[in-house]
Parts: sequence; C-alpha cells; structure tokens
Amino acid sequence: MDVKALAAEQLVPLAQAGKPGAVNRELIKTMGSLGLLARLFPGVESGKPTRDAAAMDLCLLREALATVCTEAETALALQGLGTYPILQSGVDSQVSRWVPAVAAGDAVAAFALTEPDAGSDAAALQLSATRDGSGWRLSGEKIWISNAPEADVYSVFARTSDAGARGVSAFVVPGDRAGLSGEHLDMVSPHPIGRLTFDGVYVDQDELLGEENKGFRVAMRTLDLFRPSVGAFAVGMAQAALDAAVSHAGSRIAFGGPLKDQQTVSHTLAEMATRIEASRLLVHSAARAYDSGEQNIASRAAMAKLFATETAQYVVDAAVQIHGARALQRGHLLEHLYREVRAPRIYEGASEIQRTIIARELFRQA
Repeated sequence: MDVKALAAEQLVPLAQAGKPGAVNRELIKTMGSLGLLARLFPGVESGKPTRDAAAMDLCLLREALATVCTEAETALALQGLGTYPILQSGVDSQVSRWVPAVAAGDAVAAFALTEPDAGSDAAALQLSATRDGSGWRLSGEKIWISNAPEADVYSVFARTSDAGARGVSAFVVPGDRAGLSGEHLDMVSPHPIGRLTFDGVYVDQDELLGEENKGFRVAMRTLDLFRPSVGAFAVGMAQAALDAAVSHAGSRIAFGGPLKDQQTVSHTLAEMATRIEASRLLVHSAARAYDSGEQNIASRAAMAKLFATETAQYVVDAAVQIHGARALQRGHLLEHLYREVRAPRIYEGASEIQRTIIARELFRQA
C-alpha cells in the first residue's frame, strides 16, 4: 500500500472539502474503506483484533500521512488514541462493539483525559464518578478533547476515590448518552477540538475499562504507545517543510543566483535535514523498544516526542524564513504547517513534562 499516493489522490481532496474544526466523517469513512484505519488494530479484519499494537507500523503510517495530508494523519491518530483504551483494557463485548466500527470508519472515537485544571498534571483530574447502584454517575468537565463533541464513543477518565493517580478509573461512554453535552472550541489548528460537560452521566459496571481505581494506568499505557508516534507526525511535517524549502531555494533567484548558493540558506537546510534524521531515528528507536516489550520505555517515548516536536517547530519556522512573505499567505503549505506544528509540543504531555519523565528515569537508574 503506497500510503502517500493514496493520501495525495483520495484523501487530500476530502480534507480540503471538509469544514475546519469539525469531524470530517467522509474522510474518516474513506480511510476506513482503504484499510488505513484497520492498520491501527492488527487482526480486526479477521474479527479478532489483538490487544497489542505495532508501534513501528503506527509511526511509519503517521509520518507518511503527515508529509502529504495532516488532516488525514490526525484523523487516523485520533481514532487510535480514543480506541486503544477500549482495545487494551476493555472486555470482549466492549471491544467487539467499538473497535470494528472505528476501524471501518463508521464510528468516531475520542480520548477524554484533560480538564480545565488537569492538563499536564493529569493525575489531578476532578471529573467525579460517584456510585449509583451497580454503576456510577459522571459529573464535571473535560476540555481540549479532540473530536469532541461529535465523537460516537469516548474513553473517559474520572475520579472514583481521593487517592490521586490511584483513584482514577476509565470508562467507555457512548457519545449519545443522556447528560453528555459539549461545544466546539475555535483553535489555531483546523482540527475538531471541544469541551465536554457531564451532568450526572450514567455508566454501568460493564462500561468500566479495566479495574476500578486503575484507570490512570489505562491512560498511560495508551500514551506510551502514541507518544513516539506523535514524534512521527512531527517528523512528517518537518520533512514536508524541508522538501518545500529545498525546492524553493533551488528555484528562487536572489542576488544574482539561486538562494541555495547563499551559504546561510544552504547551511540552514543542512541543519534542518540533520535534525529531522536524528528525530526519525529517535522515533524508530522508541517504537522498536515498545514492539520488543522492553521495560521502562516511558523515557524513550518522551525523548522521541520531545526532540521530534521541538525539531518540527524549528524546521517549519526556518522553512517559512527561507520562503519569506509568500509562506505566510493563507493557503500556502507552510502557512498550514505553521498552524499545525505548535500543538504537538503541548498535547499528550508538554515538552516540559517529557523532560521531567526523562530526568526521573535518569535518577532512577542512578
């Protein structure tokens, strides 16, 4: 499967026709029909999805899509992020209900962790889950949730006791559940992001993901998989920016010759390429570690996400500088990437959190 060719021919037109800030269901359905979403869930096409992901394949897929169509890349990633808590920690009935539908592009999934006062400090979340008979009532708010409020299913993390990270439980919540509402948020990037309000939303015992009070582990298990692939997304964006800058520098005439003959430009391009390759190797190293079952992969995933997202910010900014004002015109590839590239340094653990994870592991080893 030539992912880049598929994206260019079939996904880019659908992405361009979509409404910014809204879930593009036609794009998602087409990605399901092409088998791209099924690659997130090995075995799903045979009716027996495995509970373990292939991190390397995920990274390669996200990088390839990001070089051509960031909207498709993000749609794919969000389907995986919202569904993996169900796949990895859910019972068979939860998996069979939601995973095939997500893989086919028939259902939209979302990962609902962040709250107004619990972003980087995810263990401080306050969405309450209070006992009601055999189930719970969810009350509170989630914010900056991708695909909200349009998702068909949410992996929701709520507080079931006061024991910090040890008092969090995970639930699978259908998007049409009574008491669940939300609104879109207008963001710099064009992706669907919103706020969710839980007004006594009922969830039954069979909608618990994993064990009660062990939901934080469910969230971290998913993030350990997806953090390196955020780095792959960043690498793809950076590569697209570099390719555009190299092409421009070779054709743009200034001061009597092509821009590439200016040492400051050529050296900048060399620095961009070197950082991208280093990022790619870090991402692949973290993915291989995950796939081989190595222990304590959190720091390697953190290194990959940290370095790759910071590199992408530098590369896109440098590419804009090389292009000049034309890159800031609405609709230019680099204008699009400039808006896209900022968020990955924040979501799924800000750069500062990644440094904390890396430092903590250094001290643990010492």
